[in-house]
Amino acid sequence: MKATDKKQVVLEILAEYRYTPPKVERGYANQTLYVNVSDNTIAAKPVDEKMKHTFVGGRGFGLWLLWNAVRGTTKWNDPDNEVILSSGPIGGTTVYPGSGKSIAVSLSPLTGTVMDSNVGGHFGPLLKFSGWDAIEVQGKADREVIVFVDGNKGVVQIIAAPELADDSYALPEQLLDLFAETDEERIGISSVSTGPGAQHTLMGCLNVSFYDPRRKFVRLKQAGRGGIGTVFRHKKIKALVVKYIGVKGDSNGPASWAELTEVGKRMHREIYEQDPIMNDMRGNGTPYLVSIMNEFDLLPVHNFRYGSHPEASNLYHTEFRKHYSLGIPDGCWYGCTLACSKCVERFQLRTGPYKGQWVHVDGPEYETIAGVGSNCGIFDPYAVLEINFYCDTYGIDTISFGTAMAFCMECYETGILNKERTNGLELRFGNAEAMLEALHQMGRGEGFGTVVGQGVRRMKQFFAEKYGADPAFLQDIGMECKGLEYSEYVSKESVAQQGGYGLANKGPQHDEAWLIFMDAVTKQIPTFEDKAEALHYFPMFRTWFSLNGLCKLPWNDVEPADNKRKYPPRIAARVPEHVHNYIELFTAVTGREDIKEPEDLVLMSERVYNFQRIFNLKMGFGTREHDAIPYRSMGPVTIEEYESRAERYDQQLREIGFDPEAKSTKEKLAALRRHREQRYESLIDAVYKRRGWNSQGIPTLETVKRLGIDYPDVVALLKEHLQ
Repeated sequence: MKATDKKQVVLEILAEYRYTPPKVERGYANQTLYVNVSDNTIAAKPVDEKMKHTFVGGRGFGLWLLWNAVRGTTKWNDPDNEVILSSGPIGGTTVYPGSGKSIAVSLSPLTGTVMDSNVGGHFGPLLKFSGWDAIEVQGKADREVIVFVDGNKGVVQIIAAPELADDSYALPEQLLDLFAETDEERIGISSVSTGPGAQHTLMGCLNVSFYDPRRKFVRLKQAGRGGIGTVFRHKKIKALVVKYIGVKGDSNGPASWAELTEVGKRMHREIYEQDPIMNDMRGNGTPYLVSIMNEFDLLPVHNFRYGSHPEASNLYHTEFRKHYSLGIPDGCWYGCTLACSKCVERFQLRTGPYKGQWVHVDGPEYETIAGVGSNCGIFDPYAVLEINFYCDTYGIDTISFGTAMAFCMECYETGILNKERTNGLELRFGNAEAMLEALHQMGRGEGFGTVVGQGVRRMKQFFAEKYGADPAFLQDIGMECKGLEYSEYVSKESVAQQGGYGLANKGPQHDEAWLIFMDAVTKQIPTFEDKAEALHYFPMFRTWFSLNGLCKLPWNDVEPADNKRKYPPRIAARVPEHVHNYIELFTAVTGREDIKEPEDLVLMSERVYNFQRIFNLKMGFGTREHDAIPYRSMGPVTIEEYESRAERYDQQLREIGFDPEAKSTKEKLAALRRHREQRYESLIDAVYKRRGWNSQGIPTLETVKRLGIDYPDVVALLKEHLQ
């Protein structure tokens, strides 16, 4: 990689703002940073107690700032749209594992409404220690710019971007060269960038960097979902860069250092003892999930048609572990003993602009392996690593890319697409070479790859209009909801998970609710009321992590040794001792004395969750029709799918009083479909009722009043829709 010679680069400062960095107190800097790249405005906005109490931080701050920035008619590519990043009050804590998350918020090119996406790396914490709880970037520059925050000197600059690399592999290294005065300062710099694929598609991701001092190169984590990288690129933002030297254990200004270190020690000890005998995240990272999902028929295979495959073992964590450089701290923020951010240090690429070069690859995570691997019929770990590298380098979300490619492959194998329509790409399941070429086309902005980059929803419409494909079939097999591609779990046997996907505010992403095991495997939530309660509690509780700058993994990917013995199964799933840890952690940082019970955490999330639902309503979404899901996420679409699990499906038909004997597969498919679609509608009714929404999925006036979010514009919007 060619380094940037700082002496040869003359930076053109377009605007500069000087400030006195405030001391972070009880998790807050108490101001946010506003930057408009159209007119080069830079300003501070205060954070008051009401904003902290209602929206907490992170995703909550992002939603509130964006709500006040856009109108209901604003589109993703309007200058008024913003890209916002915020950590949260606990974000930046170094004594509790998983405390370095940032949350990006914007209007999504894929869904047309508000999107949130969480990411590791150092940007959010360093931004806060520089004196800002969030950064919101609005406008559209007339040339590429860099927004630079120097938290030690108290300077914010908008800089005309000099000639730098166009992709997220080389660019973050060059930014370190540009802004670090010494080698020691490299550890105090983090950037946000994307790549050329974000410009040519609607599924662009943000790459957030952190410097790995032991490996001596920059590593990346992704805010992948919803195309926020595409918005970033459209605004002509080359990068956001923050520099802060001097992170200490108490940089977050906790209210009680003693209480904070006590709860931190307890959790670290538990991870050291329990993780090796549970999931071994420290050794394997999230790829350990592949074997489990395959075993329980939950691993997406061939566009979610099946849940397992005989060759899936080629993608197990054991295949990737042999390439990791282990024995080196792998946390994406200081103090994370779970340390799941694995890295392949030396990997030689076979294709693309870096062909023949040895590079490092961050990951792959489970979602990437399942998305670009098994779901596309690719069981070659080297192909998965190469696709992972180029998705990050081009700034493309691996989940949307994998799910969109799997959809195209099924369209190809069913004759909707052919080589003429794909400009020569033979997009059959398992063809990694064709898949990589489509990915490179996204990076270059040419060919059929740019069609794939429009996402599944737009491709469905395009294939129906241009090629005469059956719209109903495309709707059945196109795995998107609200315009966002599904994340990588087969939900056919769990109606609760179908709701977890369909009812998620942003679209089908598992970080709101993951209930497959509780529902389909351990059968802990048999009734609709049970499922509705789970679809109330878990999305609210998981939302709480995104308000505070926390990673979810230390909550339930490692558990106390006696968790399952001490509590009944449905309670054990909540990991009560860890929930109490979070109460102690939150109060130790913020000093708030009104947070004492688990219900208090849920209430904090419930305010923001309902506000996001109402935000969707403001943007023209947020009602029952937008919670509809493709039938493949409920059950088998094709005869081939049904017959692959015929014994299971026949038995389920008998249980609902339908005799499958002497019936054709087509008749059985139809009967099963009627049952499963009715079941999903019943689930929606139960969940809406539990959440305090009306039958169309709109929060009632009583609900918003109870939550304290009955602002005049919110009430006016609801009255308009509740009539």
